[in-house]
Amino acid sequence: MVIKREGSKTVLEAARQRIINAFSNGKKVYVSFSGGKDSLCLMDIILKLAAEGKIDPSLMIVEFIDEEAMYDCVIQKVYEWQKKILLAGAKFNWFCLEVRHYSYFNQLEQDEYFICWDSERKDAWVRPPPSFAIFDHPVCKRRVDRYQQFLERHNADGIVITGVRIAESVQRLKFMTNSFSAKVGLARGNMVWAIYDFKDSDVWRYLYEEKVDIPEVYLYMYQVGVRVNQLRVCQFFSIDTAKSLVKMNEFYPDLMDRIIKREPNAYLAALYWDSEMFRHSTRNRRELEEKKDYKAEVFKLLSNPKKNFVMYSSLYNADRIIKALIKYSQIISDKVWRNIYDCLIAGDPKQRTLRAIITQVNYEYTKDYRWEKNKW
Repeated sequence: MVIKREGSKTVLEAARQRIINAFSNGKKVYVSFSGGKDSLCLMDIILKLAAEGKIDPSLMIVEFIDEEAMYDCVIQKVYEWQKKILLAGAKFNWFCLEVRHYSYFNQLEQDEYFICWDSERKDAWVRPPPSFAIFDHPVCKRRVDRYQQFLERHNADGIVITGVRIAESVQRLKFMTNSFSAKVGLARGNMVWAIYDFKDSDVWRYLYEEKVDIPEVYLYMYQVGVRVNQLRVCQFFSIDTAKSLVKMNEFYPDLMDRIIKREPNAYLAALYWDSEMFRHSTRNRRELEEKKDYKAEVFKLLSNPKKNFVMYSSLYNADRIIKALIKYSQIISDKVWRNIYDCLIAGDPKQRTLRAIITQVNYEYTKDYRWEKNKW
C-alpha cells in the first residue's frame, strides 16, 4: 500500500507498531486531531487497529483545538470523525478556549496576537461554537496561554500521539533529528510521532486507497495553484493560510466578510497577496517591480532595528538574523539575500524561515565545496 522505506517494514507497518506500543502501557493516550490530512490519516490507522482488537480505544482521549477561524468544511469533517471516535469507545474533547494565537495581520499594530473565541467580541466570531464544546479549563490560563502551552500541562499524565511529520518542513526535520537518539528512540518526553516518516505522497496515497474523505478546501487550494507540499488548512491568520485566503473567496463567497469582521486587518490579504508582505511574487509582479540589491537592503534595515521594526517579534527576528549574518555573511548567495530580506519584511514569529535559510546556506556551501574539490 505505502511506499517501502529502508528496512523490512513499510512506513504504515512501522506506524501501526508505534501506536500499538503507545497503547500497551495501559496509560491514557491523548491523540491530537485537527481535521487536516495528517490527522485524518493517523486517526484512520488508530481506529482500524481498535477494530482489529490490537489496541484498547477506552484509553484514548482525542483532543481537537477549535481555533475559531477555520474552514467550515474542516469543521464538518471533525463532526463526522467525532461520531466515529465516540462509537469506537474513546473520549473526544472539543476545546473552544480563549487562547492566544499569532495573527499575521496584526503586524501593523502593537498586539501581534488575537484571542480565539474572545468572550469580549462574541458578536464578531467567525462562526458559532458547538454547544457541547469545552470553553474553560482549570489548567488553561485564559487569554495568556497558547494552546500548545495548555496541552503540555493538560496531557502531562499520559502519552501523546501526534501526526507531525519530518517531510512537512526543514524545521521539523531538524527538530526531530535533534530529538531522536539511541537512548530515547522515537519519543520525546511523553510524545510519540507515529507517522513521522510518512512523506506527502504516503499520506495522500493512504487516504486515497483507504477511501478517507478529505475537506474539500484541499481540492480548491490545489485548483488555484497551491503546491502539494503547501496544502495546509490551519487557522486563517497564520502566514501559510493568510496568503491563500483571497483565492478561496471564489469558493466561499462570504468567507472574507466573516474574516474581516473578526480581524479588520485581513483586508490586507486582498490588497497585497502578491507582494513581499506575503512572501509571494508572481512573474508579472517581478517584472513590474524595480530590481533591488537585497544585500544592501538587508543591511539598511538592520542598521537601525529599533527604528525599522516596531513589533517585539520583528525586533527579535532582526536580532536573530544579525547573529546569523555574523556567522554566515561571507558565504551567502544573492538568492539567499532575497530570502533574508523577505524574512525581515514578512516576519518570522516562529523562526521557521530563518532556520530554513541557515539550512539552505549550509547546503549551498557544502555543495560548492564538493564541486571545487572534485574539480581538482
